Amino acid sequence: MILCDIGNSFLHFYYCGRIWKEDKHALTPKDPKETIIYISVNKDSTNALLRSHKRCFDLCNHLNLDTTYKGLGVDRIATCMAVNDGVIVDAGSALTVDIMHQGIHLGGFIMPGILQYRKMFSNIAILDQEMNLSVDLNTFPQNTKDAISYGMLKSIVLMLQTISKNKRIHFTGGDGKFLSHFFENCFYDDLLVFKGMQKAIETNFTAKGIYL
Repeated sequence: MILCDIGNSFLHFYYCGRIWKEDKHALTPKDPKETIIYISVNKDSTNALLRSHKRCFDLCNHLNLDTTYKGLGVDRIATCMAVNDGVIVDAGSALTVDIMHQGIHLGGFIMPGILQYRKMFSNIAILDQEMNLSVDLNTFPQNTKDAISYGMLKSIVLMLQTISKNKRIHFTGGDGKFLSHFFENCFYDDLLVFKGMQKAIETNFTAKGIYL
């Protein structure tokens, strides 16, 4: 059984403790005996996967989360299913934040990711600069590069500090490990979405004696 999280940019795979990503235009052959169980937010990438591998199963309709949030993406649902209590921060192109309390999804919000902050200033010549990700957040910046970097990082860190309060923060995503360095009551787990998928498989199939 191979798990696959199909995002907007890449297809992320998990198999036997290994995680890797592939482009939809360059999918590698998989063991034909294995079933690829996937969730997806990208129709074109899904079609590419279905063309490349005969044994695929869509898990999307089997993800169950106690929430009133409308339009929550399947990737966020799966990630939330892996955490019973805490704040979940998926730091990718967009930075999504979800709050779980005793298995109930209280809500969440979306911010620009670090790369998107950088792109915001790309059409302003004097502000089109690389970020200084080691900028000191405890002192006021003394140059433009640090000022941009400070504004970006401080806004993210303060928002997460405000929303997390005494809850543990569960970081995942490409920039999650970097952001986790600004917090004490937190940890980074790049398997969260796959843990949520595994929980859905266990609940809907394995526990009922059904094996995909």
